Amino acid sequence: MQPFEREPLRVANESALSPHEFALFEHRLDASTAGLAKGCRAVCCFVNDRLDREAIATLADLGIELITLRSAGFNNVDLDAASERGITVTRVPAYSPYAVAEHTAALILALNRHLPRAVGRVREHNFSLNGLLGFDLHGKTVGVIGTGRIGVCFIRIMAGFGCRVLAHDPFENPDALEAGAEYAPLDDLFAQSDIVSLHCPLTTDTHHLIDADAFAKMKPGVMLVNTGRGALIDTRAAIEALKSRHLGSLALDVYEEEEGVFFHDLSDEVLQDDVLARLLTFPNVMVTSHQAFFTGEALGNIMDTTIENLTGYEQSAIPDANIVGKPG
Repeated sequence: MQPFEREPLRVANESALSPHEFALFEHRLDASTAGLAKGCRAVCCFVNDRLDREAIATLADLGIELITLRSAGFNNVDLDAASERGITVTRVPAYSPYAVAEHTAALILALNRHLPRAVGRVREHNFSLNGLLGFDLHGKTVGVIGTGRIGVCFIRIMAGFGCRVLAHDPFENPDALEAGAEYAPLDDLFAQSDIVSLHCPLTTDTHHLIDADAFAKMKPGVMLVNTGRGALIDTRAAIEALKSRHLGSLALDVYEEEEGVFFHDLSDEVLQDDVLARLLTFPNVMVTSHQAFFTGEALGNIMDTTIENLTGYEQSAIPDANIVGKPG
């Protein structure tokens, strides 16, 4: 658990009718650290923890009954292994869709108007505008892949800028239509969008959804933004698209190999990930460290739901929407 999470957890726990006892560790939970859960009934995990079959076997042997995630995504948990070992898995299905949607909009604005470079120049007393040309968002077409709560919030923001919004999702959401989006086949969305933003979950079907073939179908100069899950994008294909200039710009808050990198201060170390290091050399790439969720409101909601899941497990009353895995 990160230091910034401790106070929101304490507040949420003290507000519960029956507070829980926690043992807090900053280590990532994986097969090598699962033994730290000895003496506990539940483990509370985040997106950078890896609960594969080996880790779950250790947790089950220690008597763990519940894995409760402090996130909406659960692709880092082997649900089959948990089910086989009689472990329930819960998540936080919604904490603040506004936080992620607003961060997505911030990335688009900052990348389009070259704000990091502009601020850096001015700090060096360079007031030239050369190389800082952007474009009006008004009138542009924005493609939104994934129209759950976050996607709908983002659609409303882009519609507010005067954008035309195309949406794609296996299930049409009436809220997305009400917000001003029109649904389109994926290939049409790629062909027409000036900006493509990813808000879908990571599944076997969406893994590397954006690959070399997808880039080839996009408009030259397109902006791609990912605040969903890192492995939605084939990063090596993105690098090739950037090198050819077919991909005009790229903003990432997630990265497919972010484990062991994001949420850590590596400023005094040599970055070992050659792919990420290459990405960071492009002037038209912006990367933030999985911070789209990071608002006070979101943290509070995450901890409130986490406590709700723990209490619900004890009382056999976990909300159905929060359960992603049950004992087999």
